[in-house]
Parts: sequence; C-alpha cells; structure tokens
Amino acid sequence: MMSRTPSQINDFDVLIVGTGPVGCTFARALIDHGRSVLMVDSGASQSPKYGTHLKNAFLFQRDVNPFVNVIRGHLHALSVPPNESPALTLDPGAFSYDPTLYKGFIGSNQNPAQDARTNLPGAAATYAVGGMATHWTCATPRQHPSIERSSLLTEADWNSLYNRAEKLLNTHKDVFENSIRNTVVRDVLRQTFPELKSPYDPQNLPLAAERNADNDELVTWTGSDTVLGDLAVPRSSERFKILSECRCTKLVPDENGDGILYADVMDMGNWQPYHVHAKVFVVCAGTVLTAQVLYNSGIRPVALGAYLSEQTMAFCQVVLRQTIIDGLPTDTRFADRIQLYRKQHPNDPIPIPMNDPDPQLTIPVSTGRPWHTQIHRDAFAYGGLPPNIDNRLIVDLRWFGMVKQREENKVTFSDEVHDTFGMPQPTFHYSLDREDRELQHSMMAEMLKAATGLGGFLPGSEPQFMAPGLALHIHGTTRMGAQDDGTSVVDTSCKVWGFRNLYLGGNGLIPTAIACNPTLTSVSLALRACDHIVSNP
Repeated sequence: MMSRTPSQINDFDVLIVGTGPVGCTFARALIDHGRSVLMVDSGASQSPKYGTHLKNAFLFQRDVNPFVNVIRGHLHALSVPPNESPALTLDPGAFSYDPTLYKGFIGSNQNPAQDARTNLPGAAATYAVGGMATHWTCATPRQHPSIERSSLLTEADWNSLYNRAEKLLNTHKDVFENSIRNTVVRDVLRQTFPELKSPYDPQNLPLAAERNADNDELVTWTGSDTVLGDLAVPRSSERFKILSECRCTKLVPDENGDGILYADVMDMGNWQPYHVHAKVFVVCAGTVLTAQVLYNSGIRPVALGAYLSEQTMAFCQVVLRQTIIDGLPTDTRFADRIQLYRKQHPNDPIPIPMNDPDPQLTIPVSTGRPWHTQIHRDAFAYGGLPPNIDNRLIVDLRWFGMVKQREENKVTFSDEVHDTFGMPQPTFHYSLDREDRELQHSMMAEMLKAATGLGGFLPGSEPQFMAPGLALHIHGTTRMGAQDDGTSVVDTSCKVWGFRNLYLGGNGLIPTAIACNPTLTSVSLALRACDHIVSNP
C-alpha cells in the first residue's frame, strides 16, 4: 500500500482520543472554558448527532429484545485464544490442513499468546462515535464511600464531583417510579431482605435517563450526545470537531521527553496519516485500548496494564410468581389502571398494561455485601427473550462482585502480533484468588434468595456465572496514585507521571476494587482532570 506524507493539524488546543461519555466530558468542560477541541475515534458515527444512545429509537422503546442484536454487533472481542479443534464432519474432499504444522500462522484474528484459562473472553471494545454509550445500561450509582471509593480524594471532593457528573449525565432515580412492576418487585425484595435498611435497601436504580417530555411512555437514554449538549450537532462550533474512523496510533514525545509534541492519527477511510499538534493530549479510548495507545507510543510505566480487575457476574432470569401477578388487580395503588386496561383488553390473561415500564432496581453495595445488583429487564448481548415469552413476566437478575486489584492480574501487549486495527495485540493474564472465589460464592447465594422470592427460573436462564469480562467494567490498568512509585500511571489530576500535557480518562484510572457500574466515577475523575487543565494553562 502506498504511503502518504502526513498532513499537519495545528488548529486545536486539545486532542481527545475516544468519544465515549468520558472523552465527551473532557470536550464539554474544556470547550466551556474557552479551549478548542479535536476528538478522534476509530469507529464510525452511528447517528445524525454525535454519540446518540441507539436504544432511543422507537422500535427498541416498544420492544427491547431486538436491541440485543445491536449490542452484539457493536462488541468486538479483545483477545481470542487459538482453537485447533478438528472439524471431523468436514466433507472429506474439502481443503484441510494440520494446524500443528503451521504454528506461525495467525488467522481469524486469534491471539496465539492467549491462554484460555487466564483470558477475559467477554472483554470487548465498541468502535463507534459515542463508544459504549451507544448501547450502555445508563446505570450510574455512586461508589460506596468506604468499601469501593478511593481515599486519594476527600469525601467533599467526591461529593462535589459526583454532583457535577450526575448533572452532566442527566441522572435520575425516578424514571421508572410509576411502573407497576417496579413497585411490586421492590416490595418483594424489601420483604425478602428486611435486614437491609435505607440507604442500602432495595431501591430504584440511578439511571442516566429521563421520561420523554412529549410522550411519557418513552425514555430518553443518555448517550455521548447528552454530555456534549449543543456540540453533538456536527459543525455547530468552529472550536469543536470529531474525526470518525480515525485511529490514534501513537503519541510522539518532544525532545525533552516530558511532553507530547504530536499524535500520529490515521484516517482509515482515506488512508491519510495526520500529525495532530496540540497543547494538551487526552486519551480515553477504553480501559484496555488506552493502555494500548500508551504502549505503542513507548510510554510504558511499570504499572501500565497491571492491577487489572473485572467484576464477576452472576445472572439469571425469573418468571414472576403466580401470587404476585394474581395480587395486582386488588392492589389499590394500581387497581384503576389495571381495570381500565382489562376493559380495553379483556382477553389478555396478564393484568399488567402492555405499556407498563420495565422494572429498574438495585441493591447497593453495603457492609458485608461487597457486590452490586441490578434487578430489571433490559437488553444485553446475552439474556434475550424469544418472541413467545411475554416480556412483562420476566425479571433479569445481575449480581456484580468485587475482585481485588492485584499486580499480577494484567493485560500485556505484543510487539509482533497486531489486532484488527494494526495495534499491539492485547493478552489477558487474569485469575481469582481464594478469597475472591469465596466472595463470589456468597454473592451467588444471595442472588438465589432474591430469585426465589420473586418467582421461578426461566428455562435456559437458570443461575450461572457469566464469562469473565462480560460485565464490561474492567478497571485499574492505568490507575491513579498519590506518588510515582511504580504502582500507578497517573497522579490525582489524571496526568501521566512525568508528562506535563498528557492526561488519561476512563475506568482504567480507578485504583480500587469496585462492584458498581464505573461510568459515573470515571466522568467525575474526568471533571477533576479538566479542573486541573484549565487552572494550569
């Protein structure tokens, strides 16, 4: 392929790699403080506005089940171990070969260095403008102040940052408050766990979402476009631009080695290289891919990729109990709605209106319970329902467990093997110790108790631990620290140690074991980084 001379881009104060909600937090805050911003993303734009949540489409509002296929299409596995299983049923006349004789060949995007026993097979990246925010659950809980939250920041700092982040993400706790199922499932869970007292009792899940102002049957889910605000409209500002399908391959330090001079960016549609010059560089391309960019740039602190942690996840689907459904028509809170619905639909055996919102509940992390829960009905890359199962009867249970950050749990990068985008191939080295395994066993026991209170298991979705990495909450690979002692990559302002103008964002910065969804915390840390950038011109 013919190489081209790199074009120079010198028009922006800040380059941001990655357009997920964390990257867009940097963009929004820095634009508001007078900076000009260029963002680049390896993925294509999926919507007229930058980074819209795709579940906002009317089809998926009416039936969430097909959205499962949208999510599957957006998730790309990060490390696939080789599979040399013979195809014994292949037509004897078809081409075949002995793979043991061709060990040096790499096909089907497999990773020859990946040990299947230490892989995170569910770990995946989304290549799209908006990143994971094009299809995330929008769950935005705060970390537990003593069990999950880092002590590197004061409680006052955390509370201030969380307040700002919740406003930016448009977080609410009442989006599903008027749901019949949300109410009765919450009642059952509180009866099942009477020992759990407020504020750690079963409660509404904080969500980055709100009821549609024009039609309250619909929900507007937060995407990167929500964070960007008016900047989400292309060409809305001369000081802001997003280049899609443009891969940042590496950052090039200046001659002193303590600052970034420019970034190598490849326009993959036109195969045109760029040198992007800026005053400040921010990388928030995801927990693994951010570390990948640094590695490919020769920026390799000892802690890069180490201290990786990922939540375990137990999952099942429950069909609500007969007694719960039979009791709805006589419940004075819902009787009028149900009576009206039955009058309109006398042949429907289920006394729940078809437009009744799905439940969205949680039991937060608390003392003695180092796990986070989501009790709801939503779309994931797993857990879809066939069309003959009535969605109104099903509740999904997801329990997310904490796993300690240990140096030996890590992701490494290859100098010989490359991924689909030509970047160093990531390889996972991950396992649980005995204490972690025992905690996950206890977590499963609690999920079984909750499920039994709610109903019976949907055949095929009985309680199970999901593939490691499937929670998509990997953290710790570029962790924050108080000092440059080899156990962290960035300082408490999210600035890479030893560099004056290189900042990171995303879940990789979180320096503690966590069970709850990490996005709110990562957006909070991005706001802290922006405060430092604008106060240090």
